[in-house]
Amino acid sequence: MTENVIEFDPNRRPRRSRRTTAPAPVGTDLEGLIDSWKRALEAGNKAPYTIYLYTRSVRAFYAYLRANGHPHDAEGVTADHVRDFLASEQARTSVHTSSAHHSYLGVFFNWLISEEERSTFSPVLRADRPHVPKKARKYLTDAEISALLTACKGAGFAERRDTAMIMILIDNGVRASGLAGIQLENVDLRQRRIMIVLKGGDEHWIPIGAKTVVALDRYLRVRAKHGWASSPNLWLGVRSKTMGKMTRAGVALMLSRRGEAAGVENVHPHRFRGTAAHLLLKEGMDPDSVRRVLGWKSYAQMWHYTEEHANDRARAMHTKFAPGDRF
Repeated sequence: MTENVIEFDPNRRPRRSRRTTAPAPVGTDLEGLIDSWKRALEAGNKAPYTIYLYTRSVRAFYAYLRANGHPHDAEGVTADHVRDFLASEQARTSVHTSSAHHSYLGVFFNWLISEEERSTFSPVLRADRPHVPKKARKYLTDAEISALLTACKGAGFAERRDTAMIMILIDNGVRASGLAGIQLENVDLRQRRIMIVLKGGDEHWIPIGAKTVVALDRYLRVRAKHGWASSPNLWLGVRSKTMGKMTRAGVALMLSRRGEAAGVENVHPHRFRGTAAHLLLKEGMDPDSVRRVLGWKSYAQMWHYTEEHANDRARAMHTKFAPGDRF
């Protein structure tokens, strides 16, 4: 019986094995994951407006992917897709919006990775963050603040309410959401303090000065005659027939109207935040106390609002403490 034997040929080149490229994994469609991410953000006690901004950004990115024929699943998105989206948003809106999208998408894809919905690295790279040019921060001057308070002068309900709100903003730079959400039971005039809710849900006592206490007392007396005086909310609407609960948008609208009446441009809640911090530092309050008054968790947040005039404050303090003046 003859065996089938293949003779060895030393000149024969070995056959190359065929390499097959593994297909890219197909992940879950991003649209179906947004609601799950939203629930995770809510469970993490993120502020409602923050959640709105986060999810709006991801929905805009998803719409961009679909409109341009790009993969729109958790695995298929690449860094190039993110770069193109950021560039298109910067051209369509502004570099500030594009930079915000970069931050929010980064949070989203990190969550996808932690949930094992994506098996590779995040397509949102730190190097791709759009550069936002730094602009000079404009604080409210003493003359502008005085003009705003003059525009609120009067014994009427709206005049007393708006004066009290502006005085609180000047005293401690509270956020618009924190100011709008103050509850009547959390106003402590004897101790000169008010409890607010910070961004993230933490409760925080903010101090107020003697003149702010007087302004609040004047408002509370006229508030007691309001048709909705039994409401738990500190701030009420002008009309007695409706409770008119104050919102962050309502605070901004009130300041805008008072600014227009006073001839002060660009009056909004955040200008008071930086102004209050600057004035406290200027008067000599130590940075840690300023940070605590305004409810910031880090010094970086404080310097973000106040470094614009740091050198001016340093020179003013030197005038007060100049060592050479001792001799």
